[in-house]
Amino acid sequence: MKTTAALLVQTGAPLVVAEIDIPALKPGQVLVEIAYSGACGTQVMEWRGDKGEDKWVPHCLGHEGTGTVLETGRAVTKVKAGDKVVLSWIRGSGVEAGGAVYAWADKKVNAGGVTTFQRHAVVSENRLTLLPAELPMDIAVLLGCAAPTGMGAVYNVLKAQPGDAVAVFGTGGVGLHAIMAAALVGAMPVIAVDPNPTRRALAPLYGASHVIDPTGIDVLAEIKKIVPQGVDIAVESSGVPAAMEQAVNATRQQGGRAVVIGNARHGATLSINPSVFNQGKSLMGTWGGDSVPDRDYGRFARLLGAGRFPVRKLLSKAYALEQAEQALQDLASGTIGRPLIDMSLRA
Repeated sequence: MKTTAALLVQTGAPLVVAEIDIPALKPGQVLVEIAYSGACGTQVMEWRGDKGEDKWVPHCLGHEGTGTVLETGRAVTKVKAGDKVVLSWIRGSGVEAGGAVYAWADKKVNAGGVTTFQRHAVVSENRLTLLPAELPMDIAVLLGCAAPTGMGAVYNVLKAQPGDAVAVFGTGGVGLHAIMAAALVGAMPVIAVDPNPTRRALAPLYGASHVIDPTGIDVLAEIKKIVPQGVDIAVESSGVPAAMEQAVNATRQQGGRAVVIGNARHGATLSINPSVFNQGKSLMGTWGGDSVPDRDYGRFARLLGAGRFPVRKLLSKAYALEQAEQALQDLASGTIGRPLIDMSLRA
């Protein structure tokens, strides 16, 4: 069986849309017909080469999507043919079957445990979760990365409480979900910080009470005007080291907590005054918002499906698979919130 995929053949070079051969399923692997794929900054970094040398090219891309199970390999018990599923890079229950190797023009094409920039994908069982009934398949793409990472950072890592003052640095897909989570729990104020006007415009729609353009100003001074003692918790989702430093500095003494989500470019460094720790502040990291798909995705789906926020506006434009590179370009430029690759479209 063959399928069509958008391949990264060389970092910094255009993606190649090609027909690839699907391998036989190994134990623990599942063949999924992809309906929708999302895209996030991780794919932009891979495409540009911001993550350093890529030893796996040529390879498939994408780590969030929705689709229908077509076939299962031996030892798979979590899903069956016909099931609608969410595909996510965050590991859940089930077999860790490793990646697949496709064939294209006498070359091997590598893939991790989940890839989604293709019409059909071989996926490890533990990267699949049954599609929650609350969400249609296009919106449910957000459960693959943005929602569990952003909402999980607020709920699972920072454990936000009603009345907490919150600052979110970077209001892309992950940051907006952190803002939504903070607003839903009753945090106040919820401050959004982003230099991009498109993303700043989205922030109030998703629960931000204050929005700051950090360009050419003292961000910490602006936050102190809103919360003189500093915020209780801060989320950094931009991947910019300066924003990571600002996030922990923006928190209050004796208990302020900041979590870094954003991926910095290869070779970047972070410089922090050690006194922040003597002030009783904490700086934390997270892997996917510490989310557990089988535990959390149903809960996040209920929150996204409740109608409190115009979630579909975040998926601001749909692209055909042949336009995957344009989706990454638009995401990198900040002209859209979150691209949606619709496999039913043709360029």
